[in-house]
Amino acid sequence: MTMLKPFFTLMSPAGPKGRLSVLIFHRVLPEPDPLFPDEMHAQRFREICRWIKTWFNVLPLDQAVAHLKSGTLPSRAACITFDDGYADNLHVAMPILQQHGLTATFFIATGFLDGGRMWNDTIVETVRGCDDLSTLSAGLPVAVTGGSPTVAERRAAIAALINQIKYRPVAERVDVTEQLARSVHANLPQDLMMTSSEVKAMRKAGMLIGAHTVSHPILARLTDDAARHEIGGSKRFLEELLGERIGLFAYPNGKPGEDYSPQTVEVARSLGFDAAVSTQWGCSGQGGDVFQIQRFTPWDRSRVRFGVRMLRNLRGA
Repeated sequence: MTMLKPFFTLMSPAGPKGRLSVLIFHRVLPEPDPLFPDEMHAQRFREICRWIKTWFNVLPLDQAVAHLKSGTLPSRAACITFDDGYADNLHVAMPILQQHGLTATFFIATGFLDGGRMWNDTIVETVRGCDDLSTLSAGLPVAVTGGSPTVAERRAAIAALINQIKYRPVAERVDVTEQLARSVHANLPQDLMMTSSEVKAMRKAGMLIGAHTVSHPILARLTDDAARHEIGGSKRFLEELLGERIGLFAYPNGKPGEDYSPQTVEVARSLGFDAAVSTQWGCSGQGGDVFQIQRFTPWDRSRVRFGVRMLRNLRGA
């Protein structure tokens, strides 16, 4: 397991030439999900934490940013991050992190706390519980057949619906997905996201908390004022909740140019954050824009393939 460690040291040395690898996760389920078997679950996350602990020096993101700016990163520097604020981050992921002596930063979309639900989860859970996909009605054409759907048909329906709704305005996304759920009398979960008290418990346990907007919009499609409201609103909420300054931000969806713009970066910078993270693959070095820190997580299931892809990401391949 340690055979890759010298290669990580070579590709990610200490000092001014250091490279920061930042891993991104969203959910960690207690058990594999038959509908989405590739979704992260506890057993797999436990394996990844073991690999990362062996290969990298895992830092809190705020400390890593300070070292990145000053050119003092340790060799094999890495951070772990989570987006959105799912309840399983606290109940499943955090205990595994603690077992391995690791820390992570959790970026919270504050509008979904305390019983809220993200629009894409409304779609997933609606389709999951629907016995006949041909009954779906929200003015969105989805190629499905009647009768009991297969797992593949459910996945295809979810993907089609998400693709058709993803870039609509926030209010329209919510309206359409809730209409979809009502059309099939879906029984939707109310506990997918953390409560405010759970966010506080996570911070008390030593994890970092960052802002992730209020309603998880496509920031590139908002005016600067609207983007400032979304980003600043999540920052203020978390600062009041935790009684401390929030210095880290994650762009929703996070693809440069598509999901956020150069103007969005300047809005985030003007709001007094120390750094922000994207979902652009790669790693970050001294001199790079700390308001567009890159993130990447290999999807490989074997230790060697996972490690080799991390090396390729460090190399920029």
